[in-house]
Amino acid sequence: MIEGVKTKKLKVIPDERGRLMEILRCDDELFLKFGQVYVTAAYPGVVKGWHYHKIQTDNICVVSGMMKLVLYDSRDDSPTHGEICEFFLGEHNPILVHIPKLVYHGFKCISRHTAIALNVPTEKYNYDNPDEYRVDPHNNDIPYNWQRADG
Repeated sequence: MIEGVKTKKLKVIPDERGRLMEILRCDDELFLKFGQVYVTAAYPGVVKGWHYHKIQTDNICVVSGMMKLVLYDSRDDSPTHGEICEFFLGEHNPILVHIPKLVYHGFKCISRHTAIALNVPTEKYNYDNPDEYRVDPHNNDIPYNWQRADG
């Protein structure tokens, strides 16, 4: 596991009316602070990545569909420098992934329908000076291939 990355297994509580799933609580071990909450969607097969933040920490879960979330640790001073972590999250694996600042991340929709991710970052989005540093999803120095691994 990449240094500073944490996961939380999400508990789905069903009853005859439907279901409830708590995602992040202020008394969770991985909670730092609240910036905002937003959802982002990806169409089947689409890759959204890579990017990292210098200030913000992300807390991501997938509430509809399935996504492959990939993290890459490029931090020179990290004991896990150069490591890649893959998480398959969504309807079939409800987890929250806590992504520390300076860790590259991106995701790919792997379900047959649009996947929707919910993020609870520690900072609100700054429209005038976004804390978002992007690289091309396919042409970069990150040792990862987004192609599906059949076999």
